[in-house]
Amino acid sequence: MTLQQLKYIVAVAESGSLNKAAEKLYISQPTLTGAVKELESELGIYIFYRSGKGMFPTNDGTEFITYARQLYSQYEQLLERYGKNGTIRKKFGISTQHYSFAVKSFVEMVKKFNTAEYEFAIRETMTKNVIEDVYTSNSEVGIIYLSDFNRRVMTKLLDTHELEFHKLIECSAFVYLYRSHPLAKEPYITFDMLEPYPCLAFEQGSDTSFYFAEEILSTNNYPRIIKANDRATMLNLMVGLNGYTLCSGIICEELNGSDYIAVPFECGENNSDGRMEIGYIIRKNIVPGKMAELYINELKHYLEKQ
Repeated sequence: MTLQQLKYIVAVAESGSLNKAAEKLYISQPTLTGAVKELESELGIYIFYRSGKGMFPTNDGTEFITYARQLYSQYEQLLERYGKNGTIRKKFGISTQHYSFAVKSFVEMVKKFNTAEYEFAIRETMTKNVIEDVYTSNSEVGIIYLSDFNRRVMTKLLDTHELEFHKLIECSAFVYLYRSHPLAKEPYITFDMLEPYPCLAFEQGSDTSFYFAEEILSTNNYPRIIKANDRATMLNLMVGLNGYTLCSGIICEELNGSDYIAVPFECGENNSDGRMEIGYIIRKNIVPGKMAELYINELKHYLEKQ
């Protein structure tokens, strides 16, 4: 087994096609086909199903590709750190729940580099995808939150994926809504006051576990709820339907505009878990790379001003 073979396998998995992968790798399709078959023979497993519609990982292949991606990513990180004269384009990616401050910090970090020499990626995605991306080294850093409600389950999940959580900031819940919302000028907002309005929540895919919810106090019984899968749609629903969401109260007006505000949320005695710890996750026993360190410092710098 060689690093080149791992690179080929990852490329085929990402492309879903031998033709596309071969074009991406600048090699012939017969060369790629032979490399894949040779590795499958060595391992004694089939990594891919072959069909007229493309290449799809088998059960064994899915597990192998996960490890192959991790190993090859670490190899690339070694080249980035020690290969001063290397020609490989440096890569850095993060995955995050839907936080504008995470995007803002990413922007400030990217400004310090020549984007022609670096390949950057930021993924605002579902909670389980954030964890999976960092676990598979698709992203080096992930941004999530913990609360009294989800801490035990999420910590166990992180341990299973060999990840560790580092707290950045602790904050109380706020109600995030459009500046013209009927409740926008209230000094604080309670659940009873929110009852006539739709609660907005980020969709978490087919896994509907409350523990994956990005909104704190997700187990409460909301009379009206609408789910969205991106921040822009969420903001539009706030405008069009007087919707609201529960958040950290950390708003980046530079990115979201000044038409949205966060009002303190009064949880009440029955909701003691109304505080959230926002932090970053990284792989255990892996020293963060230069880009990860810079990004984490940008996060800390931004949040210190809140």
